Amino acid sequence: MSSSFSVFRAGISFVMMCIFYTSAVDSPELSPQKFFSTLQPGKATLVYFCQPECPRTSVFLEELNEAAKPLQDYGISVAKVNCITEETSRYCGSEKDLMKAYLFRGNIPLREFPTDTLFDVDAIVAHVLFALLFNEVKYITTVGDLQNIENALKGKGNIAFSYVRAIGTPEHRAVMEAAFVYGTTYQFVLTTEIALLQSIGPEDIEYPHLYFFHCKPVLDLTQPCRRILMRQSLTTLNIHQFIKIMEAPLLTEVAGDPRQVSTVHLQLGLPLVFIVGQQATYEADRTTAEWVAWRLLGKAGVLLLLRYFKHGIETQVEFLALSHIDLLVFHVESTMNIEETGKYEDMEELNIDDEVEETVYRDRKRQLPLELTVELTEETFHETVTASDSIVLFYAGWQAVSMAFLQSYIDVAIKLKGTSTMLLARVNCADWSHVCTKQNVTEFPVVKMYKEGQNPVSYTGMLGTEDLLKFIQLNRISCPVNIMSVQEAEEYLNGELYKDLISYSSMSVLGLFSPAMTRAKEEFTEAGSYLKGYVTTGIYSEEDVLRLSSKYTVTLPALLLARHKEGKIESVPLVNVHVQDIVQIITNASLETFVKFNLKQDNLRPSEYIHVMGFYICSSLTLDSTFLAEVLPAQEWKPPLPAYDFLSMMDAAASEHLTRKVPECIKETDMQESDKEQPDDKSAITEESTGTLKMKHLSRSSWFEEAKKVLRHDNKEL
Repeated sequence: MSSSFSVFRAGISFVMMCIFYTSAVDSPELSPQKFFSTLQPGKATLVYFCQPECPRTSVFLEELNEAAKPLQDYGISVAKVNCITEETSRYCGSEKDLMKAYLFRGNIPLREFPTDTLFDVDAIVAHVLFALLFNEVKYITTVGDLQNIENALKGKGNIAFSYVRAIGTPEHRAVMEAAFVYGTTYQFVLTTEIALLQSIGPEDIEYPHLYFFHCKPVLDLTQPCRRILMRQSLTTLNIHQFIKIMEAPLLTEVAGDPRQVSTVHLQLGLPLVFIVGQQATYEADRTTAEWVAWRLLGKAGVLLLLRYFKHGIETQVEFLALSHIDLLVFHVESTMNIEETGKYEDMEELNIDDEVEETVYRDRKRQLPLELTVELTEETFHETVTASDSIVLFYAGWQAVSMAFLQSYIDVAIKLKGTSTMLLARVNCADWSHVCTKQNVTEFPVVKMYKEGQNPVSYTGMLGTEDLLKFIQLNRISCPVNIMSVQEAEEYLNGELYKDLISYSSMSVLGLFSPAMTRAKEEFTEAGSYLKGYVTTGIYSEEDVLRLSSKYTVTLPALLLARHKEGKIESVPLVNVHVQDIVQIITNASLETFVKFNLKQDNLRPSEYIHVMGFYICSSLTLDSTFLAEVLPAQEWKPPLPAYDFLSMMDAAASEHLTRKVPECIKETDMQESDKEQPDDKSAITEESTGTLKMKHLSRSSWFEEAKKVLRHDNKEL
């Protein structure tokens, strides 16, 4: 390995040579003469010579500005030099020269890059590191080149061989960043030739790959190096973890309790395989363990557990025991395949993840009007949120979901421009992690609303423009609203009191209480604070409240649910209910209702509506005779099992924690046979039914628990 770059790497100064200036009025630009006078021997600098106010290079300059920070992490300075008219430098010559960026080490030019190859931050970082790591990363195009490098390193060192689709891609950047750290320890080899990858293994060549060649243990030049494929995607973190596993001992001998053993494999989430051996068969056991370790390298850690059995002592091993080697390897590999593909089983979730990443990548050139929101720092955060009512987005610039939601957040700012007194602000937690920690922000993105004299309120709704806009608009009023007269109550129920909010809340809730119902009013007020921003709530408890209760034929205390779209008002009595019950009643009432239709009579296409069925279907289904959301008369309800009060069971399960998985579907005939065999054992059936319904009940009550948890945390802020 060349050591020239090792000296260079240690000597790079972590300072910026030139600050990017957005306007020549704010600060003078560096001239070429000034730039060359500031260069220091051994320092790496990426510089771009540009003409003043050249619109053709605006996009490139933005990307170069963004790349300055990651390059600075590697000790590489970035500079922009303004070519003045009278300048005679060869870098400020023709227009062709102005379409290139230059990499210098000291005052010696190392490489020039056409600006169209530096199309984004990943491309800039990848190209610059690739040029500086020329001696540590070999680029090859043929199988012969790879074979020559492999033969040269047998018995001496190991190889990290990677294939990327093109130079300048995110995968190429990840490999270069890994080479910057491990380049003096391992020989990095890079190719973009698919044919070369095909010669190595039968794996799918559609995606980038990284192999680790174990050449150092090979002393016989006729023997090939063992090649281990990294099965994760090519990211900097994954490559780092993979190399750490390759650096770990192939086989570790342990004794004692296996549960007390900890290795790098376990720390990185890989399973441990213990091969039990005895002193009498030590050599044979170790040979077997080494063979298994090579088979499972990168998939699991292998340990040789030496057991010394003594008379009268029994040791219970609480692990899966496999006696055949092939069965052991198959078990580990199949387990890994399940874990790797588990996240893809839910195709809807997969599509969402892909759409988020695709949206961020597709819109990376989209110019967001960030000036509509205020960027907060550690110095300005507290002063800003205490000076005015504010809503703050906490996000991470490196996270795809955060960047996607930032677009929705800006869209909300556009809709509220000139119409709202609420200040919209944002904090990049990647830059100001201390601010986010103080505000109990541990995941991204998070939106919090700050109002004077009140605890911060966290937004827990959908990450979309309309839902966030609804949350902000409904928070304009303090819920629950104190209604002062019967006439005002009627205006509230008819939607006349807050006409501008009807489009954001299709239902208004009014609590009716007599003046003496202090405890009930307190619980309704607390429930209204939980629902603030999601539904409009009001309270009326004057002496003439009986006029409203008589009109709507309901006993006090009660709720009136005004559905503005349908133009109807429903009444719900509140008998022995508490805060959680009130929240659940209002939350359920605000849900959309199922549409009643018949597949056969309404001539509907089953493929369009089959997703409405939210049940586990275990037997065959004839769609032309199936009714979805159909209400059956009582005399037609003849279930194969005794009818249970499902709603009571769901309420009974509310206080229990969801610890059981949803039971697998069984055939109806099996259930009937089981019922016949055990006619008296209804408790088991009831217990299983309750377990099945816990998942449904959780979706109704989990919002309250989540809101309760968030409010408890927010009370500690500021």
